[in-house]
Amino acid sequence: MKKRSVPVTRAKESSAIRQLCLALCCLDDAADMRRLLEDLCTPAELEALADRWRVVPLLLDGVPYREIHERTAVSVTTIGRVARCLELGAGGYRLAAEKLGHHHAHP
Repeated sequence: MKKRSVPVTRAKESSAIRQLCLALCCLDDAADMRRLLEDLCTPAELEALADRWRVVPLLLDGVPYREIHERTAVSVTTIGRVARCLELGAGGYRLAAEKLGHHHAHP
């Protein structure tokens, strides 16, 4: 994680994250969202986000990690991290998948 030269309070950090969430929510077009993400993220960060998202439906369908890796070339470590988030995380992956119509999302 990035080390800051000037400490940021939890309240300021929370406010900044909320503002980022509001900015992401205000864009309802995939092309506009992509433009924001390309400005916000490095190419490697954007690729990492896409890799994580790409394995979500496969995990929700019960595809084994090794098969997901063979299909997507996403590392087994990343697949495991996403799987842990699906099981123990904040519920964001599952919520987004369900909103996009992925109905195999069983806890």
